[in-house]
Amino acid sequence: MRMIRSFATSAHVISHWRPRIKHRVRRGRLRSMSYNLAVWEGELPKTDAEATRTFEALFAQHQETEQSPAATPAIRSYVEALLAKYPDLDDDNEDECPWSDAPLINNATGPIFYFGMVFSQAETASAFAANLAKEHGLVCFDPQSSKLR
Repeated sequence: MRMIRSFATSAHVISHWRPRIKHRVRRGRLRSMSYNLAVWEGELPKTDAEATRTFEALFAQHQETEQSPAATPAIRSYVEALLAKYPDLDDDNEDECPWSDAPLINNATGPIFYFGMVFSQAETASAFAANLAKEHGLVCFDPQSSKLR
């Protein structure tokens, strides 16, 4: 199964295929339709346009490949901190969990973490995720609006 994520940027529409979705469905859990964020290591872009270009490059380099690298220590630490507040999605917490798939760490590749939240909990969970990214010295970007968070 291929999961297509499409969202508008200021100049065009980007269609992103999340390559490991197929494996997540087999080994984990997946809920449909999500609000997505990208968090990455690197210098804070000066503009939203620069952030969009950086996101697109990192996504293509690390997420759209057959063999993605393991998460960097900084990204892994960030994901662990997210999970300390909101544990991975499972049968026991489906109604409370904001994550759209599990295990959450499977969304992290190299220096980028691209992950989804269910719409019903996206406002609260994304605010927490954005603040946590700042605390960890990471960049947080909203691909749907092409804006830094």
